[in-house]
Amino acid sequence: MATREKLHALLGELNLKGMARVLDDELDRAERQAEPAVEVLHRLLSEQASFQRERRLASRLAKARLPWPWTLDTFPFDRQPGVDRAQIRALAGLDFVRRAENLVLIGPTGTGKSGIAIGLLRQACLNGYTGRFYNAQELLDDLYASLADRSTTKLLKTMSRMRPIVIDELGYLSLKTEQVNAFFRLMAQRYGRVSTVITTNLDYPAWYEVFGNKQLVDALLDRLRHLCITIRIDGPSLREPTPSPEAGATPTAPAQAVAKRARKPA
Repeated sequence: MATREKLHALLGELNLKGMARVLDDELDRAERQAEPAVEVLHRLLSEQASFQRERRLASRLAKARLPWPWTLDTFPFDRQPGVDRAQIRALAGLDFVRRAENLVLIGPTGTGKSGIAIGLLRQACLNGYTGRFYNAQELLDDLYASLADRSTTKLLKTMSRMRPIVIDELGYLSLKTEQVNAFFRLMAQRYGRVSTVITTNLDYPAWYEVFGNKQLVDALLDRLRHLCITIRIDGPSLREPTPSPEAGATPTAPAQAVAKRARKPA
């Protein structure tokens, strides 16, 4: 077996796919330019490191279960005067995640709450954090289902390590007492340890009607708001058609994207 074949075999055995994909090109280059072995080794190891970073990022993005490919760069700040662009850009630095602070986005339907939350979660994934997107009703249904096979404790333990998680569309939900209790346990376990991002069309006083247990809601809000940034968005719906400066003008790409997702509440 030729030396190169042996090298490929070893790289395959060690699962060094990043090095394997450039090995022949790097060896050919080294032979042509009579390069020192240390330079060749450095490039091969750099390629492997890059390959592994790409794989880890792809894994984090897959685990995050982002429902749409929204980013903060595509958010239509010019169409939403209710959002402070500088404040959102500051949040994108992720200091609130490092400090284990919560973020609550409150505003009417369609004002861009979900877009901001998803953009921040994507930014966290790009920076090495492992987070997750949840629709609020689906999250509470999952917690309720876990009671049947007694996996609630395990599920809560897993969720209490994710940073951050996004809980989207916390509004007038259909809840059972067990779901309320499980949600409180989740937030209690995350308190002061990891960040939670919540989007809702209900200001805090309306939460009492949703969860129906004053003592639990008192305790929940006490923990949630202790280490928390609250942003209230008072602006127009981004689902309204973009006025065309000329008859027959084509909407901008962000407007087209919003229009396609008009059936989805923010």
